[in-house]
Amino acid sequence: AGQDMVASMVVFADGKPLKRDYRRFKLKDMDGPDDYASMEQVLTRRFQRYLDGDEKFSDKPDLLLIDGGVNHANVAVRVLESLGLRIPIFGMVKDDRHRTRTIATEDGELSVSSFRAAFDLLTSIQDEVHRFSIGYSRSKHASRAMESVLRSVEGIGEKRAKNLFLRFRTLKAMEAAT
Repeated sequence: AGQDMVASMVVFADGKPLKRDYRRFKLKDMDGPDDYASMEQVLTRRFQRYLDGDEKFSDKPDLLLIDGGVNHANVAVRVLESLGLRIPIFGMVKDDRHRTRTIATEDGELSVSSFRAAFDLLTSIQDEVHRFSIGYSRSKHASRAMESVLRSVEGIGEKRAKNLFLRFRTLKAMEAAT
């Protein structure tokens, strides 16, 4: 609904998740949901940090898999071109069961369903990014809801509510505290 919009990045190396390199992004200055603008913002921020030498983004990927079809992949192509980077990019096009059925490039789509190993790898990547992103989004919503409850208490402002949430994480933990 345009609030607490987030994006996430997962990293796989040799077909295995590399969780220490996962990253989360809060979308900034967005007036509402816009997949293409969101993707442009996140990719620009991620690769600018790579170019600036940020150690958390020091590795240049061999390949980018983008959640979405050819139009989403084209946004990534434009971002990388604007930054002077060349990395192969594929969009992951889903079927009606929300599984990747094809990978898309500006030249068209390639079916992966008949290549079992590729299909399984793409499915595991897709499942992992979904799990990671949804978890982050839910924590942002829970944080906002709890801060709202706390701010309704006289004497608790926005900063104190945020600090209480960061310290205790749940209302139940706060009630149990001395």
